[in-house]
Amino acid sequence: MFQRQLLRQSRAISESLTAVPRVRLSPFSSASFVSPRPATPLYQSTRLGRRWQSTESEKQSGEQAASSGETKPAEAKEDPVQQELEKCKKEVLDFKDKYLRSVADYRNLQERTKREMESARQFALQRFATDLLDSIDNLDRALSSVPQSALGNAATTESTGAAEPNKDLVNLVSGLKMTEEILLNTLKKHGLERYDPMEGGGRKFDPNTDEATFFTKVEGKEDGEVFFTQSKGYKLNGRILRAAKVGVVKNS
Repeated sequence: MFQRQLLRQSRAISESLTAVPRVRLSPFSSASFVSPRPATPLYQSTRLGRRWQSTESEKQSGEQAASSGETKPAEAKEDPVQQELEKCKKEVLDFKDKYLRSVADYRNLQERTKREMESARQFALQRFATDLLDSIDNLDRALSSVPQSALGNAATTESTGAAEPNKDLVNLVSGLKMTEEILLNTLKKHGLERYDPMEGGGRKFDPNTDEATFFTKVEGKEDGEVFFTQSKGYKLNGRILRAAKVGVVKNS
């Protein structure tokens, strides 16, 4: 019973508080006045205040976003990172171009060095062969100075009644011929070859391979033909080492 009475008294007190208007005391007078009750509930006013604050914050955030959007392109144009990136790209292209040029120059140098080494190898014998040509010419002149009649065989000596050939001379000439053949074969292995314009009955004068020492009239031959070989020519790996000295026909 006691608890029920307490509950009833507390309810009555709460109802009286809500029904009676709140009284404020003025600090300047002893009179009391009743403050009017607000027309709108407290929770609605707080909600409105919060809503007003939220809209203001939304406006401020929108303005900040717009201002940041306007300043982004300007910042992007003056971005130091982008400028540094562009600079690095240009340097990379420059280095790549220099690298390709260096590789091309190196390959050209390799090809040029290879050609020079091959040329030096092919013509290393040129100076020695040039000095040796005079000795070969003298050997050839010595063989051509011996007449064929002095080297005739027994049949020719019996038919012509000539004296028997000197065996020592025959042996000497045969030895010189063998020496000349061995020497020419050895030089041929190193690219040195001898040619005679009168081989095969003669040919036309070729200024690229022949050197005309004199001109004369020769019956039965046309102008510009070679009729005499004063000294034979030599080639080293296809290049003229010494032109053949010849006599050329000139009837006109």
